[in-house]
Amino acid sequence: MFKRVLTASTLLLCAGAPAAAADKNWTPPSTKIYAQQLSDETMKAHPELLSVTLHGVPPGTHDVYTMFAGSYPDRIGNPDDPDDIDVSKKGITIVDPRWHRTKDPAPKFVVLMPLRDRKGANIGLVVYAFKVSIESNAGERSFYLKALNLRDALARRIQSYDGLFAAAR
Repeated sequence: MFKRVLTASTLLLCAGAPAAAADKNWTPPSTKIYAQQLSDETMKAHPELLSVTLHGVPPGTHDVYTMFAGSYPDRIGNPDDPDDIDVSKKGITIVDPRWHRTKDPAPKFVVLMPLRDRKGANIGLVVYAFKVSIESNAGERSFYLKALNLRDALARRIQSYDGLFAAAR
């Protein structure tokens, strides 16, 4: 009985902790990659964003769906959630107005959509999280169109999927 209680207590303590290296499914190179440069530049140019993240299967791996670049560097290498994998595999878009999520510190509008290269091929997943000042869906259409525009501008800068993992320019 004591062991069961101790284990449950340990799990509760660890649940709020950041992901440990053992929880990662990929380790980025020690130098900044081009995908991270694109993420950083997007965040700098678009103050309406809370975050932008890029996901997919890094070269040299198989079925290792992970976040490989983004505005939360501590999350790079975290395994993708099932909805992230669906977007990557199926090429679908998920529009997620997160007005009442208890774990989110502020309302936001999230769009998960296929990441594309300049030829238009789906090569992974890009997630845009927009700042929302009020809890309504009044801006839903504009957020979705903005996400499409951001993704299409990003695609023009992506020569190839493997190029995302090259050293930043």
